[in-house]
Amino acid sequence: MAEVRAEMVANVWKVVVKEGDTVSDGDTLVILESMKMEIPVLAEENGVVAQLKVSEGDVIQEGDLIAVIQ
Repeated sequence: MAEVRAEMVANVWKVVVKEGDTVSDGDTLVILESMKMEIPVLAEENGVVAQLKVSEGDVIQEGDLIAVIQ
């Protein structure tokens, strides 16, 4: 199981995956927006998105849980 956490304060611009999706290492899970830059959040291992903890438009803080991959 891998927890994907935010590395910075940002807005969730786009959610690319949904719960139940199979992802591979390096796949984009969500795209964050901070200071007019788009920052993709990538899966760090192969698996299935077990939990997705953010929605488009959310403001997240550094360390917030974005997703759980099993």
